[in-house]
Amino acid sequence: MKEQPKFVISGGGTGGHIFPAIAIANALKNRFPKAEILFIGAKGRMEMEKVPKAGYPIEGLWISGLTKDYRVLTLPLKLVSSFTKARRILKRFKPDAVIGVGGFASGPTLKVANWLGIPTMLQEQNSIPGKTNRNLAQKAKAICVAYPNMEKWFPADKIHLTGNPLRSIAVSDVSHTEAAEFFHLNPELPIALLVGGSQGSRDMNHGISAQLSMFKDKNIQFIWQTGTTYITQAQTEVKSLGLEDRVKPVAFIDRMDMAYSAADVVISRAGAMSISELALVRKPVIFVPLPSAAEDHQTKNAMQLVNASAALIVRNNKVKEELVPALFSLCSDEEKQKSMKNNIAQFARPNAAEDIVDQIVKLIS
Repeated sequence: MKEQPKFVISGGGTGGHIFPAIAIANALKNRFPKAEILFIGAKGRMEMEKVPKAGYPIEGLWISGLTKDYRVLTLPLKLVSSFTKARRILKRFKPDAVIGVGGFASGPTLKVANWLGIPTMLQEQNSIPGKTNRNLAQKAKAICVAYPNMEKWFPADKIHLTGNPLRSIAVSDVSHTEAAEFFHLNPELPIALLVGGSQGSRDMNHGISAQLSMFKDKNIQFIWQTGTTYITQAQTEVKSLGLEDRVKPVAFIDRMDMAYSAADVVISRAGAMSISELALVRKPVIFVPLPSAAEDHQTKNAMQLVNASAALIVRNNKVKEELVPALFSLCSDEEKQKSMKNNIAQFARPNAAEDIVDQIVKLIS
């Protein structure tokens, strides 16, 4: 191995692609302190902001997915531009390996890397792979996945079950008591947490609002991440019902380590990274899969755990009737919580980032 290896990491578009990419970069830096790491993303997408904040340089390609409006007419130009710029970047930077994490930019980047004879590796977060990774699989030297039984999508001899590399916030030494007090809650009473993504979830918010009055007759406390567009309404509803002492609406949770440590039960979307984090922190969870996710992959992600008695599921179109009753039922059943904790722990992969780096090392040794 070189003392100063060079790596390109490409992809993004959503936090589900970007945060694993940054976790891989951090693990590479821990293993090879003198390594040079360059990200290649898509102009205008969130990676162009998040990656520099994490301390890594990034270059952007003019690329997007297929659309159903006039913008599709620019796609040929975008492809030519992206392939040309990706080739120029790779020729200049001369990486030892290129890692694709899914998303628009990883397609042109890894295809060019293959043309140039640079080893490529994929990291797939979901149980149903994205189209970009499916298209790149045949030429990739290794494919790191988070779920078993991926042979339907990828060549079996290239698959390595590593799990998803996670943000450091998923692991914390914060005590339950300290975390509960952080949210001004009583650590002696059950605490539930709802996380609907960084922007909140309109449907999940409406589901809670529809049955918020039921909290008046329960000793269950609730941390409610609403997103910025619903926070005012949630605060008004909570105040009107006199629930300020037990229901805590917040627009966004900066301290997810505190939130996870405080929570006895979690309600969450079923994105790949959320599932991986919840498995690592061993939380009983009710999944509400996002129905508009590509190929309904959130439902398929969730069902892997539901079928293993490691989670519960409430369909998005049933949240107003079923979500709060399901939450109360789970909060009152300590034996079920204990069983779910044990079962979900089997899905945890705490060494995922290091295992992925091991595969990268094999790739270039």
